[in-house]
Amino acid sequence: MGINRQRLLGVLLVLTATLAAVVLAEVLRTVVFAVTVAYVLYPVRKQLVGHGLSRRIACAATTAVAFLGATLLVAPLLYALYRRRSQLIAILRQIPDAVPISVGGFQTTVEVAPYVAAAETFIRDVALGVAGAAPVLVLQLIVFTFLVYGILYRPGAVGTALFGVVPATYHDIPTRLHERTRRTLYSIYVLQAATAAGTFVLALGVFWTLGYGSPVLLAVIAGILQFIPVLGPSVLVVALGAGDALVGETGRAVAVLVIGIVVIGFVPDAVIRTQLADWTGKISPGLYFVGFVGGILTLGAIGVIVGPLVVSLLLEVIEMLSETDAPAESADGTADAAE
Repeated sequence: MGINRQRLLGVLLVLTATLAAVVLAEVLRTVVFAVTVAYVLYPVRKQLVGHGLSRRIACAATTAVAFLGATLLVAPLLYALYRRRSQLIAILRQIPDAVPISVGGFQTTVEVAPYVAAAETFIRDVALGVAGAAPVLVLQLIVFTFLVYGILYRPGAVGTALFGVVPATYHDIPTRLHERTRRTLYSIYVLQAATAAGTFVLALGVFWTLGYGSPVLLAVIAGILQFIPVLGPSVLVVALGAGDALVGETGRAVAVLVIGIVVIGFVPDAVIRTQLADWTGKISPGLYFVGFVGGILTLGAIGVIVGPLVVSLLLEVIEMLSETDAPAESADGTADAAE
């Protein structure tokens, strides 16, 4: 009877979660984001309670950290896109309309003007879209804040329900998935955010020293690109170098390529990631890139988090399956050796 009740509650949980996903479709990304942020910030709330604060005050303080973090993550990008769009377009307009190419006796001209015009239109559309979506973003930020507070105030509710449905024999499975989720989210939020912040500071110094217009805007873009695995801010450095070469700034093109690749592209990964290596989610850069790209294309911005997390959980399940098969393989070890 107990097992039947557990199965019934498990089915009811799945159906209720599916219904909630349908009803809350418009804020589902915000819900997922809030859950992952609360997951990462729970140790902070736990430490505050351990230092003598009440649970309510500890939750409020931790939620304030989440609110400030989300604001600092989104506000610079929105500001750069909307208020600095004219400066970004001015950088694009420095590129000549046509680029002559001569290789041996072959000569041709590549028309660049249509691509520059398309990029300008894209920047304007995104900036206007951001301005129009501002009220919605404010509402989503409010929903995010309430959700984080609620999850931090009752952090054990989901775990209690899950362990109540899953038979005691299999409690190790959600425990390992929980640990994998925690490590992966720490890798995405803490490690990536710290690396992005370091990239912003270094990029700001490099771009200001080399005399680029709007160095703050370019540094913000470099920091955001740090969240893209494998490629990272090197894409921006190469683009700036190519743009300088096209407009005849050969010296600055060489300087930004040499200094930028080392200082902006290499140093944050070599220094910050090395110091925070213990917080990685045990997922290779290649698989992280697959999860990142797949998540972005399927879910949008929230895919930056959900994509790598799903890949990481898949790897954990595969690892548990291989451990389950291990005894059978060892039991047949003599026969395999004979064959």
